[in-house]
Amino acid sequence: MSSTVTITDASEAAAELARRVERAHRIVFFGGAGVSTASGILDFRSVDGLYSQQFDYPPETMLSHGFYETHPAEFYEFYRTKMIALGAKPNQAHLKLAELEREEKLTAVVTQNIDGLHQAAGSKNVLELHGSVHRNICRRCGATYSAEWIMAREHEDDRGVPVCPECGGPIKPDVVLYGESLDDRVVQESVRAIREADMLIVGGTSLVVYPAAGLVDYFLGRELVVVNRDQIPVSSRASVIIQADIAKAFDF
Repeated sequence: MSSTVTITDASEAAAELARRVERAHRIVFFGGAGVSTASGILDFRSVDGLYSQQFDYPPETMLSHGFYETHPAEFYEFYRTKMIALGAKPNQAHLKLAELEREEKLTAVVTQNIDGLHQAAGSKNVLELHGSVHRNICRRCGATYSAEWIMAREHEDDRGVPVCPECGGPIKPDVVLYGESLDDRVVQESVRAIREADMLIVGGTSLVVYPAAGLVDYFLGRELVVVNRDQIPVSSRASVIIQADIAKAFDF
């Protein structure tokens, strides 16, 4: 087995990634919060990430199903201010992945992100493991509302909690909160895509959130590429590790 190549220079990383992508036929990208940091969205576990900030409650608590049920006003305040970023635009990583899909090189993006930036960049087959802020669903009648609707605050109760204008029911973001299960259909489609890939690029994720992180174990192909500034659990299996800015690494 050939030794792992580690690259820290962004231009060298882009050139190496381009060479390896050229040889591949069925690429899957598995990404996390680090993919969107170049778009101005905070990640979670870095030194300046969301989990390092001080709030009245720990972020993990405020992003739990139980907190949504018992503290809806505080949940929505956090959701609006920290989870929804309507001004964010796709960066070069999002754009290149969409381009590779159009070229029929990339078969799927499996993402832990909820920001919708892959779709905004033009990607079609995006498997959202943790849902999306762009879908907010009435738990009574099933009506769906956009992130823009949530931010407009035109239909809410006296606590500042959005309510459905159709039936008055409670609205829940279509986001997988702590204590909730992943959508089985999305998981199965992700497993199939990863298992059938000949190249898996893992980018911008610490791979510590399960069960999502365990999906990379289904990869059976030849080329595993890690694009992440820190070592992650699958780094020892990678053919190349890129420790450079992810947007610059995809600038090819």
